[in-house]
Amino acid sequence: MPAAPIQYWHRAKQTVETEKIYGEPWLRFTYENPVGRFALWLLVRRAVFSLYYGWRMGRPLSATKVLPFIIDYDLDFQEFAKSPYAFRSFNEFFTRALKPGARPIAAGADVAVLPADGRHLVFPDVDRADGFYVKGAKFTLAELFAEAPEQQVLARKFAGGAMLISRLAPPDYHRFHFPVAGTPDEARRVRGWLYSVHPVALRRHVRYLVENKRMVTLIDAPEFGPVAMIEVGATNVGRIKQLYVPNRPVKKGEEKGLFAFGGSCVITVFARGRIRFDADLIEQSAQHRETYAKMGERLGAAAP
Repeated sequence: MPAAPIQYWHRAKQTVETEKIYGEPWLRFTYENPVGRFALWLLVRRAVFSLYYGWRMGRPLSATKVLPFIIDYDLDFQEFAKSPYAFRSFNEFFTRALKPGARPIAAGADVAVLPADGRHLVFPDVDRADGFYVKGAKFTLAELFAEAPEQQVLARKFAGGAMLISRLAPPDYHRFHFPVAGTPDEARRVRGWLYSVHPVALRRHVRYLVENKRMVTLIDAPEFGPVAMIEVGATNVGRIKQLYVPNRPVKKGEEKGLFAFGGSCVITVFARGRIRFDADLIEQSAQHRETYAKMGERLGAAAP
């Protein structure tokens, strides 16, 4: 039986499309085959595996992979901040910056935007969602924030809140940005494994998102109240690098940081009753189907 394709809604084209999965044979073997799952447990989820791969992608020889990758995934190199020929390694290309204006930021002080390019799922009430990638597959906010039972300060603060999961595939622009204006605190590092965050893996075990290493930032946003951003590492992601200055006000759409090589995701959590997600995102997410859209596009508006 052929493996089930991964489909998503393309917001700009208004069509359902099938994802071209980077490294699909390896990914499916690792998460869908008993032998592969043993290798996953033994080696693939561990930091040493991803650090080695990241090191390879940082060597000068890896720069030869850049042009074939751009062609294979039909990337728009005209939006890159520098020429495709100027990258000294594949990882330098992977963490590329874009030209100013390449990602317009949706206007309006009461409008929140998507924090990254990628495929997005929204849940207006995280506590009442029937599942995240499939029905019945969930995790708690306390697990996401890595809070012990006797603490759970953030879990209580965001109880019944709204959640956005933004998944970045390897061909995507891999810098992440602030979805709202506000003042962010210092990112807190949470130790963990490095499982894949692709639906091939998450449909089997969504809890990888709370078992992986991640960084948690709390933003005090005048229009939205407290907002939490969680950057989740994944297999072959060598590092999560924060580029902002803590405790300094930021603008909506301002750059926050970047992921080194690999797939990864950003989870954004709003307090109860503080945001209304756009209808198209809600409609697709109710079918457990991701929506492909780019950083700076509308996510929703502050609830009155």
